[in-house]
Amino acid sequence: MPLFTDTVLIVLPIFMVIALGYLLRRLRLLDEAFLFQTNRLVYLIFLPLLLFYKISQADFFSYFNGPLVVGSSLVIVVGFLISYSYGGLRSYPPAIRGSFSQGAFRGNLAYVGLSICLNAYGDDGLTRAGILMGFLVPVLNLFAVLALVLPTRNHERQSGPPRWLNQVLLNPLIIASFIGLLWSYFNLPLPLVVERGLQITTGITLPLALIAIGGSFSLTRLRGDIRCTILASAIKLLLLPLIAALLLHAMGVRGTDLAIGILLAATPAATANYIMAHQLKSDAELAGSIVMLSTLFSAFSYTLILIIFRSFGL
Repeated sequence: MPLFTDTVLIVLPIFMVIALGYLLRRLRLLDEAFLFQTNRLVYLIFLPLLLFYKISQADFFSYFNGPLVVGSSLVIVVGFLISYSYGGLRSYPPAIRGSFSQGAFRGNLAYVGLSICLNAYGDDGLTRAGILMGFLVPVLNLFAVLALVLPTRNHERQSGPPRWLNQVLLNPLIIASFIGLLWSYFNLPLPLVVERGLQITTGITLPLALIAIGGSFSLTRLRGDIRCTILASAIKLLLLPLIAALLLHAMGVRGTDLAIGILLAATPAATANYIMAHQLKSDAELAGSIVMLSTLFSAFSYTLILIIFRSFGL
């Protein structure tokens, strides 16, 4: 019973904040315009600042784990290959195949992943997750765009490359993580006034992000193919963390780093999946359905994963 209680105390607060966002939206204290601007602020300003701050202040050589980075990147590649190949075997139409594949491997590392790691392992977990995320975000964006562009490449040959470059090279999370990694690697100092300003500013990042997720949550978005939605969610929440556990353990990753790698692999589908699917002319309804369902059920999958962690002393 204490094991279950400890796990619930990690997972429940995060989903309570998400539920608060949902409640505020239902009470009309939040509206679509506010949520749109909040998501923009978090994505463009607050989250990049948080990543830069946490990564830049970490001892790079103490926190960087090469096998963890390589193994976690391989998990993304495997997830892409499994989901994309399955969509081909089932002869999914191009728009459905792209959204299905992206939803099955591209997780919400920034909003949900960092929050879970912080709650489970404190600032140490957040820093480890932030550094790992700095390497994973470019990989995720690359394969997400490939998943959406490849099925339609024969129909819209002109639209792929520019958007691919924009998504990968101009992503603010990638830029902030890269600068933070360089800052940490060269052990550059931050002026005290800047550090304290960042400490205050970044404290609102994850609560705002979780409220935005809750405010955007709507069961009416479950309008895509429900079978594809359930299958993609199952791959994302159950199969990928299992693959991560086996692959990372085989590569010698242990302790907190192993737990962080699995927790990030187990994140629900990213909210950006819906936006990217819409921009790249894939099935946006299916993408939105996968985001909603996987986010809803991640509360249960994370509880199960953390119970297993605690039973193994992680």
